[in-house]
Amino acid sequence: MRHLLRYLGHRLYTTWATFWFMLPFVVTYPWQRWLGRSPAGYPGLHRIYSGWATFSMALWGVPIEEIHEEAGPLPSPCVYVANHGSYIDIMLMFKTIPGYLNMMGKLSLAKVPLWGPLFAKVYITVDRASAVSRGRALVAARQGLAAGRSIAIFAEGRISPTPGRELLPFQDGAFQLAIAAGVPIVPVGMPLNHLFMPDVKGSLRVRHHRLKIVFHPAISTAGLTAADVPALKARVAALLTADFLPEGAEKPGPSTWR
Repeated sequence: MRHLLRYLGHRLYTTWATFWFMLPFVVTYPWQRWLGRSPAGYPGLHRIYSGWATFSMALWGVPIEEIHEEAGPLPSPCVYVANHGSYIDIMLMFKTIPGYLNMMGKLSLAKVPLWGPLFAKVYITVDRASAVSRGRALVAARQGLAAGRSIAIFAEGRISPTPGRELLPFQDGAFQLAIAAGVPIVPVGMPLNHLFMPDVKGSLRVRHHRLKIVFHPAISTAGLTAADVPALKARVAALLTADFLPEGAEKPGPSTWR
């Protein structure tokens, strides 16, 4: 009976979370389409997405611990370098990072029905297997930084298969970008998101679990060159690995009724 009740609880909560994720999108979609007609509307579209994330997470009923290890406002512009463990990573960053944030995401996000084409307009999509696509993405990101728009990048390049335990090797792009643009890097740790929504191929698995996001002190890139990228990657990776918690060492298992 205990297994059956847990199974039903998981199914009900997954339905609840999915409903409150989809409803704001459906209700605001006409405004999204209207704002997405021209670049002048893109900041407004980002505000809708930030509000969407805030509203949905409130209805999910999950406690969110937000830690800023450095007093004062976050630097702007800057490059936020985050670990990637769940599909809700973008939502949590949209909720907690103020202003007109830019985001670099994989090309497949642009193919998500209805929302994907709008994401590709407001943010940057990249085919990491293509050197040309990576180059164009970095140019677009640098142009945004020059205009004062911070950007968030998942330096692992994809969701880690071992979130909460081990980071994938970092790609160079985020660090090269920050050095070339002369802006600081803000490491961002999200050690528990995969416990709420793990990356499980072929199924949607949602579990009620607390979330945590850590904004580490900004790292200056003044005076750094491409030769400093390996040391910079290692420094950021050490900070994000230190955010891992014992409770985050395992992905939640599938629901079973017996």
